[in-house]
Amino acid sequence: MPDKSVNEIPREVRPLFTKGNDALVRENFDYAISLFTQVLDREPAVYECRKALRKAQFGKAGSGRSFFKKVMSSAGSSPGVVRAQVALRKNPAEALQLAEHVLNGDPTNSGAHKVVVEAATALDLPHTAVLSLEILARNHPKDKNIAIQLANALAGIGEVQRAETTLVELARSMPNDIELAQALKNVAAKRTMHEGGYNTLAEGEGSYRDILKNEAEAVALEQEQRVQKTEDTAERLIQEYETRSQTEPGNLKLIRSLAELYTQKNQFDRALQYYDRVKASEMGNDPSLDRAIASTRVRQFDHEIETLDPNAADYSSCVAELNAGKLAFQLAECQQRVEKYPTDLGMRFELGVLLFQAGKISEAIAEFQRAQGNPHKRIAALNYLAQCFARRKIFDLAADTLQDAIKEKLVLDDEKKELIYNLGRVFEDMDKKAEAIEQFKLIYKVDSSYRDVGAKVDAFYAGQ
Repeated sequence: MPDKSVNEIPREVRPLFTKGNDALVRENFDYAISLFTQVLDREPAVYECRKALRKAQFGKAGSGRSFFKKVMSSAGSSPGVVRAQVALRKNPAEALQLAEHVLNGDPTNSGAHKVVVEAATALDLPHTAVLSLEILARNHPKDKNIAIQLANALAGIGEVQRAETTLVELARSMPNDIELAQALKNVAAKRTMHEGGYNTLAEGEGSYRDILKNEAEAVALEQEQRVQKTEDTAERLIQEYETRSQTEPGNLKLIRSLAELYTQKNQFDRALQYYDRVKASEMGNDPSLDRAIASTRVRQFDHEIETLDPNAADYSSCVAELNAGKLAFQLAECQQRVEKYPTDLGMRFELGVLLFQAGKISEAIAEFQRAQGNPHKRIAALNYLAQCFARRKIFDLAADTLQDAIKEKLVLDDEKKELIYNLGRVFEDMDKKAEAIEQFKLIYKVDSSYRDVGAKVDAFYAGQ
């Protein structure tokens, strides 16, 4: 699961990231955390989003943390950390989600960050691992093992100079430590490999590519470091990887990279063929692989819709048919994942949303009721649950559910506005106009442009 840029994630997920950044700028940290976490639940490889989430977590925590809380963070013995550690054995992706939930309330928790490092390593997310290792190094500035692990991780993502600096600073206080000296020697050797050709380049003699065995390898290494690959670069990488796959048929990481490149090129059938090869291997039980395959299929549906001629007579019917097929696929795929990981309440919530979109309200209610057990999904699950009750015309339960959710939301962010708005709509359905307008006025007081509350409030006073 290589790191992804925001532009590489599904189109429907990108607005969540944009809204999260807007909330972060406004210092609405709770809402930013909620939005960033939704993105990462769908696309855990988006490092830019995880970095923004970490900023929001620290912003929410502020600087007023007590010494006692810092000690408890270092201990990392909270029940949430324990659950994440248990999940780590079988499902690194779930462990990563659980650890992030701990960090949402305590961004310096060492136990949670250690889980993030292990889960990110298992999922091949090196930048995410570095992000947590840097925090662990700040929490434990004299911990030699963490420093060495951070240095190796930095070197692994090409930041060799920072890796060496990390070890040099610690070596000053441990001048006779043999293990630290050897780690520093190894990192220094990597720096020499990276920088050895620059002196001759500055003197006009040769190129930095001279330090590599051949120019083709240098170009490939440069291209792989780019987060966004151009179409030409992707095509060249495909040709190179196809050639390598003939001599390295067992290189599953290479095969998966080919699948991702073909997806990027909108050659979905070819991409799915390569994903099937990985799926049939010993790596086939990786949950991130299932999500990658599902994401590719969804992108295939979206691409087919984008390529339709909007001027065609049957355009609307074709779009409706493709959207129906897309939803049916997403629903079947999610149900399979839930059967495979029945205790993953995040997946339960995802299944509930898809069932709701498909109009299967009774089944959706059951999933949202289960999903409430996930603390991070609880408010969203209650919101959807209330909408399900309203669809069934069980308006009293819908109102009660929304009121419970509103009580748990302390900040009047966009999520709470939606809860209040939905409660107002339910009161309208119950013909409780006075109670309804009171809800709309709560929103109007702080955001008169929200949906149609301005028109509703104006109409109420005009009627008086």
